[in-house]
Amino acid sequence: MKKLLIGVSVLLTLALMAWGYYQAIYVAPNDARQGELFRIFYYHVPSASVAFAFFAVSLVGSIGYLASRHAHAGRAQMFDAWALAGAEVGVVFCTVVLITGPIWGRRAWGMWWTWDARLTTTLVLWLIYVSYLLLRRFAAGPQMQTVAAVLNIFGALDVPIVYFSTHFQKVIPTQHPAPVFGGGADSGMAPSMLGAFLWNMLAWFAWGVLILVLRYRVERQQQKIAAAEAQRALEA
Repeated sequence: MKKLLIGVSVLLTLALMAWGYYQAIYVAPNDARQGELFRIFYYHVPSASVAFAFFAVSLVGSIGYLASRHAHAGRAQMFDAWALAGAEVGVVFCTVVLITGPIWGRRAWGMWWTWDARLTTTLVLWLIYVSYLLLRRFAAGPQMQTVAAVLNIFGALDVPIVYFSTHFQKVIPTQHPAPVFGGGADSGMAPSMLGAFLWNMLAWFAWGVLILVLRYRVERQQQKIAAAEAQRALEA
């Protein structure tokens, strides 16, 4: 039954992604200023949104682990698995953001990279969470999960900084454009473009959730195997 559910989820996700691609490439019109180049928006922005969402999942997981690690060890391990899965999937999508952004910037601005507020804080966010994953991969000892959870919470503080970095362009000048949504009187998208954007948001969130759930299941299995091995070592 679980395999059937996973299979159906994969097919629906692939269908959504194919439909989103069709909407972005063939249905949405060219942008008045950027022409065809603007179509990268339909992948760049959803990837950033998914990254933020799964960093939030990771944050909740780390807070839950710290809150329950003494009183509810089993529940704490579940929270920790969500924290790790959310961080891994978030880093994947944040990497997509850092790849598509310079590709877009090279054609739009004439440069691959500039150390403005949005780009710099996004790179810092990526580095923090990569550090978190490296800590989880190579550190050992009973305090590793606790230290990792604290680092995770520290990294999550950068998410609102990244998001609001373009809202105060009069105070902090930036090469990055103002937010498309909520950026002022001239912000927003034409209805002919909005549909393609929303379909791609749905498709990439579905894809991210699918990977997240599968990664969580794998981590829980690894935790159970490690616990069983530890128990056998104690009995020996």
